[in-house]
Amino acid sequence: MPWLQLKARIAPEQADLLEELLLDEGATAITLQDAQDDPLFEPERGTTPLWDETILTGLYDDLEGLPAMLERLAGAWSEALPGEPCPEIEHELLDDRDWERAWMDDFAPIQMGQRLWIVPSWHDAPDPAAVNLHLDPGLAFGTGTHPTTALCLAWLDELSVAGELASHEVLDVGCGSGILAIAALKLGAASAQGTDIDPQALTASRDNAERNGIDNADLALHYPEQLDTTARFPVVIANILAGPLIELSAKIAGRVSPGGSLALSGILEAQANEVREAYEACGLIMDEPEVREGWVRLDGRRPS
Repeated sequence: MPWLQLKARIAPEQADLLEELLLDEGATAITLQDAQDDPLFEPERGTTPLWDETILTGLYDDLEGLPAMLERLAGAWSEALPGEPCPEIEHELLDDRDWERAWMDDFAPIQMGQRLWIVPSWHDAPDPAAVNLHLDPGLAFGTGTHPTTALCLAWLDELSVAGELASHEVLDVGCGSGILAIAALKLGAASAQGTDIDPQALTASRDNAERNGIDNADLALHYPEQLDTTARFPVVIANILAGPLIELSAKIAGRVSPGGSLALSGILEAQANEVREAYEACGLIMDEPEVREGWVRLDGRRPS
């Protein structure tokens, strides 16, 4: 049986209303995606922001009465927002398929470095003897597929292989899904702390930690202002964006203990020098950028 898909390009403030109207018409699934392929980082706490231009899609298993449905949608929109034109709603028929299985097939195990694998829960680990981090796509950015996350995971794997991670405490600034802090723990870190301004990120991080057998004693999660002001860490990692990395350079660099290591990512290649200079000004020795698909990781250390 084919499916009916309704799709509209909308402004963020239109999303809630159109989603409600499509669900009222019997949509079996609603998805939101970016029309410009522009990732969202660092949302305001307590918010779920959308992109400047968002594609909202509704999926229906009932193909009857499409013209009448579109008329009802337009009428309900006009009633809710008089004078504001209803977004143009496109429609198409899709071949029948197992949508859940098709979505799951997009995520396969990924190897990071020598020992670390990211394994979705519905897959068997390709190498049971490896360090396997079980992580599913979820609430927050960071499933291991983006170059910035991959660069940071590879760095943690390198530290582990070199014996520079064992028995150390790790700070993950802007923890997102918790993938970096959890990976550090599974690679041998003694403990980790993750901070983020988004409550959804902290929820996702805790869920992912539990999925990987990490308990609260090993991974502490909190908002940045809740972090002990005197705390220093042998390993600090921050995968956010160049702007916040520069703005927070003194605070992030100040968290690196003497002899400690730092990795920064979420940086475009053209931004690397500015970020590097900001951390060198804070007394860190920074290495040459590590580049992947136009994104950069900057490694540094504080002299002993």
